[in-house]
Amino acid sequence: MSDAEARPTVLAVDDEPDLAELYRVYLDAAYDVRIATGGEEALSMMDESVEVVLLDRRMPDMSGHEVLEAIRGAGYDARIAMLTAVEPDVDIVEMPFDDYKTKPVTKEDLLALVEVLLHRAKFDEHSQEFFALASKKAALEAADTTNTDEYEELIDRMESVRDRVDDTLDHLSARDAFAEVSSEVP
Repeated sequence: MSDAEARPTVLAVDDEPDLAELYRVYLDAAYDVRIATGGEEALSMMDESVEVVLLDRRMPDMSGHEVLEAIRGAGYDARIAMLTAVEPDVDIVEMPFDDYKTKPVTKEDLLALVEVLLHRAKFDEHSQEFFALASKKAALEAADTTNTDEYEELIDRMESVRDRVDDTLDHLSARDAFAEVSSEVP
């Protein structure tokens, strides 16, 4: 296996070429980085090997939201972070991304974001959904957009998903405990 195949692939999408290139410089030591400066270009670079997408929201040819919908609509399972200068509002609640960061970001912020997203990719579906909702909650709280029906619905959804995650963990813990007892019986 070559070095590029062993490294996770990150697609960084930003209509500012210098910023997209800066993301490549920040990430290149640890990841196979592809950069795109528009939505159509990003979609042409998307394939099953892309594990993380860093996506700007405001681009001239195709919005980040349109690119996000196209990626999800095509069935790609990449973890996607909106990385944007757009302050979050309640419109993000229904957007199918995994994390939301407001620019500017430091090299350390970007590396940590990609690591977190790669780590979350190993979680079950309910846990991934919970962390995506928690990210939206944190973004809305940072933007002081909490006195809305959408925020309250987000909190309700988080509680529902948390219950499913807890049920899964309880089931796994019980199964693991039973497996340990069974292996100790002569």
